[in-house]
Amino acid sequence: MPIKTVVIKLGTSVLTNRTSKLNRAQMVEIVRQCAILHQQGHHIVVVTSGAIAAGKEHLNMPDIKLTIENKQMLAAVGQGQLIREWENLFQIYNLHVGQMLLTRADFDDHGRFLNARDTLKTLLKHRIIPIINENDAVATSEIKVGDNDNLSALVALLADADQLLLLTDQQGLLSADPRINSDAILITEITEITDEIYALAGASIGNLGTGGMATKIEAASVAHRAGIEVTIASGERKQVIIDALSNKSVGTRFITQNSRLETRKNWIFAGSTSMGEIIVDHGTETAIIKMGSSLLAKGIISVNKHFSRGQIVTILNDTNKEIARGLVRYKSYDIIKIKGLHSNEIENILGFEHGKVVIHRDDLVLLYR
Repeated sequence: MPIKTVVIKLGTSVLTNRTSKLNRAQMVEIVRQCAILHQQGHHIVVVTSGAIAAGKEHLNMPDIKLTIENKQMLAAVGQGQLIREWENLFQIYNLHVGQMLLTRADFDDHGRFLNARDTLKTLLKHRIIPIINENDAVATSEIKVGDNDNLSALVALLADADQLLLLTDQQGLLSADPRINSDAILITEITEITDEIYALAGASIGNLGTGGMATKIEAASVAHRAGIEVTIASGERKQVIIDALSNKSVGTRFITQNSRLETRKNWIFAGSTSMGEIIVDHGTETAIIKMGSSLLAKGIISVNKHFSRGQIVTILNDTNKEIARGLVRYKSYDIIKIKGLHSNEIENILGFEHGKVVIHRDDLVLLYR
């Protein structure tokens, strides 16, 4: 089996076994499997939930009201408890861990993205297992990723991972909601994430976690489009991590045919806070999707919101469907002036030019599904 970089996301329900406390026996089993794969040469990244649960347990506050302030307080206490648990358990196998606490801002800003990537890659280079969580103690709604499912997908882009494993208390994506339909069956393989797949995802059942199957499908979509294979499976299944990396039938596997994105496009893809929108005509949509073309001013119909040169914007087709995202070379005010014009007219209209294209294909990532 070739050496892989795998991101393993562990939900609160997995770490607590649906109780109010961390389940050490479950955590030991997860560490055991990670240690085996580490010994085989694989690079392991752990995205862990459970900080709030760990804080509640340590402070003996099982019934505390989960206001924003209390969640941040519990996370501030629980992060230390959680990383200590992981450190002690991995130490059983003489493995070192390193903690990384991230927010959305670490992915939106190119410099911070590169710094986080370098830290992650250096940890892996020295055979240290990164333990990653969102920095809930300080993150506000404006800079939160929001859930560790989507955080794990962004981390997979950051690590240029081969595989993302989302472990939960469900066996995978089912054909119907098992709480309503007893005939629901496991969907073992998905090659395209369609609207029908999104419709199958239900809401979160637990009261400690922030995700559900819907956020796992969102995360799978991000990683899948970036060429990263994704598996959603039960964290309670025996040998689940080892079997998933061995390509055995485990949970729901999202098979991708896309090539993995290079680092620059990974950042564009991960930096999901779009600062504006550019609407293009049908011919331009076809050229971008089918021919890998750059975005030219001639194909632009209109511009929404104000944005500056060098910011990330979303490209929509003439039915307002999101098709791509990229780094724009002109600010919105200038694009309004040159939309619909040939590239050789840009300098005459603006009095300058930053190139013949509005978004170069090297700075553009397809988002359509």
